[in-house]
Amino acid sequence: MTGVAVGANQVRLESAGTASVAGAINLNSPDSMKRSASAVWQGSLKAGKGALTVPGGALKNTEYSFGSRFESGAGTNPEELIAAAHAGCFAMALSAMLGEGGFTPERIEVTAEVSLDNVPPAGWTVTASHLVLTAKIPGITAAKFDEIATKAKAGCPISRLLNAKVTLAATLA
Repeated sequence: MTGVAVGANQVRLESAGTASVAGAINLNSPDSMKRSASAVWQGSLKAGKGALTVPGGALKNTEYSFGSRFESGAGTNPEELIAAAHAGCFAMALSAMLGEGGFTPERIEVTAEVSLDNVPPAGWTVTASHLVLTAKIPGITAAKFDEIATKAKAGCPISRLLNAKVTLAATLA
């Protein structure tokens, strides 16, 4: 079983057979961590447009629309943002688990490809997230790399959030 243990201003990722993942992360809150984002939408679905903002400043009135989601229009879309979150989360989880195993990565590069499919009768659904990993990790064997990458895929909080098939293609550079 994989999980996140929270307490005493620390978060510790835990996996079956592993006491902790690269130690604890100090947080301001002893019980939880919350992040937020806001969306404003104006107009109809196809003709309207929206703007996304996050308090950290990475997105500030960033445009999104029907065109950026279902066509090739300018701006971002929710699935692209989920892909970015999944890629970033997995890279951090992998780094933590490598550290727990005594390895320091030189470079971890992750691309997440999120699939949005029209699944009757539910409609448009995120059905999968495929992670593509290339990493340069001195001193690691291919078998150990695959083992740790697979654990990181399962242990990444965004992987656990998604109710979709999450796959991984890992390459040791």
